[in-house]
Amino acid sequence: MTAEPADALGSPSTTRSGGRSLLRELPILLLVALVIAIVIKTFVVQPFEIPSGSMQDTLDIGDKVLVNKLVYHFRPIRPGDVVVFDGTGSWDPAQQAGPAPGLLARIYDDTLRKLFDAVGSLFGSPLNQTDYVKRVIGVPGDHVVCCTAAGLITVNGVPLDERSYLYPGNRSGSAPPSEPATFNIRVPAGYLWVLGDHRAISDDSRGHQADPGNGMVPESKVIGRAFFIAWPPSRWRILPIPATFDRPGSDRPRAAAGVAYLPVAAGVGGAVPVTVLYRRARRPRARPSRLALPAKNR
Repeated sequence: MTAEPADALGSPSTTRSGGRSLLRELPILLLVALVIAIVIKTFVVQPFEIPSGSMQDTLDIGDKVLVNKLVYHFRPIRPGDVVVFDGTGSWDPAQQAGPAPGLLARIYDDTLRKLFDAVGSLFGSPLNQTDYVKRVIGVPGDHVVCCTAAGLITVNGVPLDERSYLYPGNRSGSAPPSEPATFNIRVPAGYLWVLGDHRAISDDSRGHQADPGNGMVPESKVIGRAFFIAWPPSRWRILPIPATFDRPGSDRPRAAAGVAYLPVAAGVGGAVPVTVLYRRARRPRARPSRLALPAKNR
């Protein structure tokens, strides 16, 4: 018996076939990666670009921060957290409904527009007109007062030394000309009292005391916690809770350090097995070599 000749390993035809296969798979792999990235952005971590100087020097104009959208499912919001929240209904009036868009406009808004917005926001979208980034000073039940004779804010009677994060030259009671420099409030259940780190220019809870909630932000409107400056590279750093909030009388247990970063690792790690499984499913199965049978005698 003689064996049929088989293609040699690494022959030009095999190489060309492998190259064509990769080119066919590449758009699908890119689509899988895009879908995973959009899911992570929607439910886990979202980048935002800082548009103003109200949180300087902690956050500069143009910084891109990563916001953890899951962390508050594992622990409560704490004093010292830097949070991004939607001010609609508290600091900003509810949007008035405009005229109903046409059928084509609705189809575009519900499909392509959402896709384009999602892809664009993967690289860090600026905070929109109703989103804000501030530092939490008071949580439900806290009594927050500004200021002592030494110029310090007190929370439940305990003064805060804010020098580690306030903008150079600012004091705890520094405020824009249009906002009150002093306040005496008790934070109700479900709300937060938030201030900017650049107090002299920050539009924060102090300037919204005439709005619904008396300047306080509903916890339900918090999008997530800003935990890392991702851009520019020269400003890469984690955003921890300052040590000044480890104060007697209002200590709260900290979450494990890994909780804030677990969603990021899970999202990145999830892309690898999806790609591997897809390539295995597409890989052609090896066929056993066939032997030529001798011709029958005639």
